[in-house]
Amino acid sequence: MRKYSPNPPKDAPIITDQDPPVVDAGDENPERGNWANKTEYILSLTGYAIGLGNIWRFPYLAYKNGGGAFVIAYLTMLVLFGIPFYFLESAIGQFSSQGTINVWRAVPLLQGVGVGIVFGSTLVLIYYNVIVSYGLFYLFASFQSPLPWFKSLSWGDRNCSDKPLVYYNSSGALVANWTQDNLTCTSSDKIKVRVQSPSEQYWDAVALQRSSSIEETGPIVWHLALCLLVSSILVGAVLIKGIKSAGKVMYFTTLFPYAALVILLIRGVTLEGARDGIEFYIGAKSNLTKLTEVEVWKDAATQTSFSLSIAGGGLVTLASYGKFHNNVFMDSVTISIISYATSILAGFASFSIVGHMSYIYQVPIGEVVNDGFGLAFIVYAEALGKLPISTLWSILFFFMIFIVGLDSQFTGLEVIATIFMDAFPKSKRAYISVGCSCIGFLLALPLVTKAGIYWVTLMDAFLATWVLIILALMEIIGFCYIYDVNRLIEDIEMMLGKKSFWFWLLWRACWLFISPCILLAILVWSLKSFKPPSYEGVKLPAWAVALGWCASALPLIWIPIIAVYKMSRAEGNLWKRLKSLCSPAEEWHPFLDTHRGERYSEERCRKRGEKENV
Repeated sequence: MRKYSPNPPKDAPIITDQDPPVVDAGDENPERGNWANKTEYILSLTGYAIGLGNIWRFPYLAYKNGGGAFVIAYLTMLVLFGIPFYFLESAIGQFSSQGTINVWRAVPLLQGVGVGIVFGSTLVLIYYNVIVSYGLFYLFASFQSPLPWFKSLSWGDRNCSDKPLVYYNSSGALVANWTQDNLTCTSSDKIKVRVQSPSEQYWDAVALQRSSSIEETGPIVWHLALCLLVSSILVGAVLIKGIKSAGKVMYFTTLFPYAALVILLIRGVTLEGARDGIEFYIGAKSNLTKLTEVEVWKDAATQTSFSLSIAGGGLVTLASYGKFHNNVFMDSVTISIISYATSILAGFASFSIVGHMSYIYQVPIGEVVNDGFGLAFIVYAEALGKLPISTLWSILFFFMIFIVGLDSQFTGLEVIATIFMDAFPKSKRAYISVGCSCIGFLLALPLVTKAGIYWVTLMDAFLATWVLIILALMEIIGFCYIYDVNRLIEDIEMMLGKKSFWFWLLWRACWLFISPCILLAILVWSLKSFKPPSYEGVKLPAWAVALGWCASALPLIWIPIIAVYKMSRAEGNLWKRLKSLCSPAEEWHPFLDTHRGERYSEERCRKRGEKENV
């Protein structure tokens, strides 16, 4: 490892034999660089924690699980599981100033966990970018009056009518009464009777140009491919200088969504029927008896994991650029609370709109609420078309969706770029960022074909659940059991200073018992309740499900492969090899000499290595 003076003169240039890393003269770490200031760091953490799941997944789960009951369960899981795990990942990143792979120098046997996290993050990055492109397409489409999904029939098919219709299923029960200014659309493809609103028809026929199944790939949908290209270019450009350039952009991309949410909330609560929606969300119509159901707690724990991006590599990566004595504990608590509050705020905005839609169509709220894409691109799109100056509100909303998605993409790409910079510190950062962005664009092209939405659904079903849970479990096992929680606490106290026994009591309980139990419960429940994914009633074929299992195995297979490889390269008998690989490598220590102290001095590290090899 190259060595630098830990305290260079402020006016001294940083000189290397090739392209220098992107650093400032005042950086504490002149080799890797640091955040320009604490504000940019906090904004980056906030932007990463606030994703599309806060806006469209949380409101649906709240509806599904009794409104206020889910809010209570979500807060409980945040305290017992979310904050402790956020603290753990941020601490190991800040302590070592290394990326997702190199932090496993603490437990070399499990370095495959870091590799798996990078592979998992890459796969998520690919399909997440496609979702961002959906938002960008709707943003461009919003620059029309009237909105194209509101009154135009040019994109409709023979199942569209300009007369209000009421449809019944085969048993004679009322299905729905979707009317929009006397415009009703129905679809019966593969379904006996299916009533679609114009916004649903627009989503399927125009935005996605969806084929009938995943086996009918069809051509690339070029307007989505162009939106994907724009998104990829923006992400690569923002990260051209790593955190130095991304930190400046975060002032806008993190703060704007909050301004947009507040504006949408203020407008939403003034609509007729909004009060019914909010009462259903967190008021008198909440079903607190749902707290006795196991699935509520499972959904709350899963949403906590998604919201905070646990085991995604981003927390370790962002924290690795922080200063060594930064108060990582307070940052973890602050960002976790901000994420929770954002979900609550998004819930109010969503349910005020949902209540208004229920009032307009005179149907129960449950028939209006939709999950995932349906809430953003169908329910919201249709509701916005009902408002005065609908074009303005639609632009505001879909610009917010696009920006929120970009924030998560920034950190996802930074995870990948950082591991390359750690491995090849003389590389030029701009080439890595642009190269990763271009490769991500090419890999995502199959997801913007006419069958693209099925592939997005498949990847989301298999990569966003138990893969991350297993990786998170391995993090707990590695750092809290093998590395040892007491040694971990000593490392953290080198950054934060000495803390009392009572301070660490809760964190020990969470890291050693509560968090692993929660993760195991989520994993078992997810596998037990697994159903082959489908989209809009179209089930994916067996070969696609098998491919999904293979995709979920790709990040995990590196754990045993690298463990076996390292065991084969280690010296001594089987026990000595296992013992040495379960002990920290000599390279595991604070990045700068000035922070290592006596505990991680070169002589002590050498003696520790000799002792462990005996």
